[in-house]
Amino acid sequence: MRVALLVFLLWFQFPAHGQDHELWPVLRKGGHVVLIRHTITEPGVGDPEGMRLNDCMTQRNLSEEGRQHARRIGAAFREFKVPIDRVLSSPWCRCVETAGLAFGGADIDASLGNLFGRRDSRDTQVAALRELVSTPRKGGNLVLVTHGSTIMALTTISPRTGEILIVRPLGEGRFAVAGRFAVP
Repeated sequence: MRVALLVFLLWFQFPAHGQDHELWPVLRKGGHVVLIRHTITEPGVGDPEGMRLNDCMTQRNLSEEGRQHARRIGAAFREFKVPIDRVLSSPWCRCVETAGLAFGGADIDASLGNLFGRRDSRDTQVAALRELVSTPRKGGNLVLVTHGSTIMALTTISPRTGEILIVRPLGEGRFAVAGRFAVP
């Protein structure tokens, strides 16, 4: 009985999953910013001691499950004919790989970098990200592949790995979260 209640509560706590999600038509209209937390990584939190951005072997990287999930995200965007103007990624390898597997690649943007455990440039980075996300768009969508800590600092939402947040830019540093969902 407790397990059934927990499943019921989790079902309503998290947005719908699946290919018929109501946000696909919103994305097909374009003009939005799509924030995606990188997909599933090898176990751990943060990065190993001595991590270097220019050496993926020193970082916590995607698991095989994460790679498969990134491919499913890309397939869903193609299936639902979501127009994409540009894909940007955090310089961390797990984000670059997620973007590559889902969308065929991305340009690197330092404002999408991991904020986990970082305090030194946090305010400057979040301000740059806020400007990027709030700038009104015409045409397709802007896809940003980043980290949970970065999305949370910007939106106060803590996304699960591979979760997608749809943001409507309002200009002048303002934006509205239109919704969130995950591709199974």
